[in-house]
Amino acid sequence: MTNLNQLPSDLPIPQDDGAAKHLVGTRLPTISLHATTGKQFNLGELKGRLVIYCYPMTGQPNVALPDGWDQIPGARGCTPQSCSFRDHYQELRSLGAEVVGLSVQSTEYQQEMADRLHLPFAVLSDVDYQFQQALQLPTFVAAGMTLLKRITLIANDGVIEAVHYPIFPSDSDPAWVINYLENNPV
Repeated sequence: MTNLNQLPSDLPIPQDDGAAKHLVGTRLPTISLHATTGKQFNLGELKGRLVIYCYPMTGQPNVALPDGWDQIPGARGCTPQSCSFRDHYQELRSLGAEVVGLSVQSTEYQQEMADRLHLPFAVLSDVDYQFQQALQLPTFVAAGMTLLKRITLIANDGVIEAVHYPIFPSDSDPAWVINYLENNPV
């Protein structure tokens, strides 16, 4: 069975396809999304610094990943990315940022992952693709599912100020965010 916590050494590296060029300076949409905390989050109304890491889908223990998953550039690594944000959460908070994860899986699907990984932050469900469509976030199709490409948005008072895309390896994402926050204080 696949070890979701470990990245294979031969993963293909995603290339920048230009699908995120339009995002810096864009206002987050005022759309309410269900969260693993049991609350609704309206990202466009949140004040202060917010880190939104978007990921394709997390695997589940003893459930096979979609066929060809490891050959899709940037697909593999959602669990290591989430664990890395968990491990750096206090540092990100000390830099004045809140963190949320976001995918198109249902809240119930995400809840299993959030509990298993002991995530200290909310994971939001964009199951109806409202957030994705409003921002025209890049997607790909695997096993008949339309999934988000891995992308991280840093917003301040609802306006996107920085974008990390493409991200590789996935667990390096929080270090990029920390570097950005340290070099761009509010």
